[in-house]
Amino acid sequence: MDWSYGTALLILDWLIRLAALWWIPSRTTPAAARSWLLLVGFVPLLGLPLYLLLGHPWLSRERIERQARASDVIREEQRPLSALRWTPREGAAAEMAPLIERQGAFMPTHGNAVALLDDYDASLRALLDDIDSATQQVHLLYYLMFDDAVGEAVTDALCRAAGRGVTCRLLLDAVGAKRGLRAYAARLRTAGVQVHAMLPGGLQWRRSGRMDLRNHRKVAVIDNGIGYVGSQNLADAVFVAGHPNRELVARVQGPVVSHLEGVFASDWYIETGERLAVQPDLSVQSEDVSTQLLPSGPAYPFENARDTVNALIHLARRQVVLTTPYFVPDDATLSALRIAALSGVDVQLVLSATNNQTLTAWAQQSYYEELLACGVKIALYRPHFLHAKHLTVDDDIALVGSINLDIRSFALNAEIGLVCYDAGVVARIRAIEAEYLAQADAVDRDAWRRRPGWQRSREGIARLADSLM
Repeated sequence: MDWSYGTALLILDWLIRLAALWWIPSRTTPAAARSWLLLVGFVPLLGLPLYLLLGHPWLSRERIERQARASDVIREEQRPLSALRWTPREGAAAEMAPLIERQGAFMPTHGNAVALLDDYDASLRALLDDIDSATQQVHLLYYLMFDDAVGEAVTDALCRAAGRGVTCRLLLDAVGAKRGLRAYAARLRTAGVQVHAMLPGGLQWRRSGRMDLRNHRKVAVIDNGIGYVGSQNLADAVFVAGHPNRELVARVQGPVVSHLEGVFASDWYIETGERLAVQPDLSVQSEDVSTQLLPSGPAYPFENARDTVNALIHLARRQVVLTTPYFVPDDATLSALRIAALSGVDVQLVLSATNNQTLTAWAQQSYYEELLACGVKIALYRPHFLHAKHLTVDDDIALVGSINLDIRSFALNAEIGLVCYDAGVVARIRAIEAEYLAQADAVDRDAWRRRPGWQRSREGIARLADSLM
């Protein structure tokens, strides 16, 4: 009896391994397939159910079709903005603008104003003041909302706005904002605010997509005249104990606000089936910054964020600075950084010295040695958890938004980026980057190579799970 049971278990183990070898490589990327096959090979009875739950970044057909329809609507309804289309004639922008428009449907426009907010409390005060000044509508789309002082302040501001007749809609990620939804959803709805959870979990996940796909965007649109986009959530700076966040948010005005409203309307339609009217904003700001929105996520046919980041790195001729809290690149991004550095481009990577994701931090460290070897400079910012996400290329292109330089942001999360084709914006971000570097420790290649063997092993093991993070 024992022999028969053991034989049956052995046969089952090998059947699972063989089935995984046949099934997994045809349904995911080679890098992800290697990670999953390794897990299934070691623990078949655990690896198989985990793969079935988390292995393939699938979305329901309905969500994919709704995204495609939303993109078609965006292309159609932004036609009144054609007079404000910005058409670069040469340089990296001439290559990037068509790529981004084909990916996410948004044309580049001029006539925008971009204010960069890197003070955490000041950024929140500005958002709350704009909500309190709203006369028509307030649309908020956020990954995370906590039941803390910031959550209370945002809830109170929305209730006040709804009380004076402003149309208020709030989209929150079902997992990231679980605490905020639990604490405030009923109160907000009672006050007249329309609240919806994005990518709901639990038993509802089968109707939306793979259960760990998330909407990681941070977007606010007030009266279709003021917009916010960046890395900051609706929570206290210390919502993760011991890791006070530092962020970067862009407060924008001009035609790009209509594009942010289009992103909100698309996500609202995907979640609810309701189509919102978006009125193009034809006002021109005196600052006259040329911008373009980069939406990305698993509902799109391509990995928009990854391809844009890699194209920007390849197009750099003098300098590229990349700031991110989570750095777990795929092979294409790693190759782009290596080629740029070896070509003589000054490549600077700014990371946080502390990290609220331990496994990610270990995997991140596994890339340092090969990057340092080809000339990439790595700096670790000390004072805060550097949660800001942005990059600058040469003197004329910047990207600010919610996009991390990791496989999760590239393939699994819905993200948003604001591309600015403007030397003034780049100079302002460069000043912020210089402040980071003044308070950071450079990773020394020789010292890093002397780290103990157990640390190398830990990093290597964590890196094997890069596609699972």
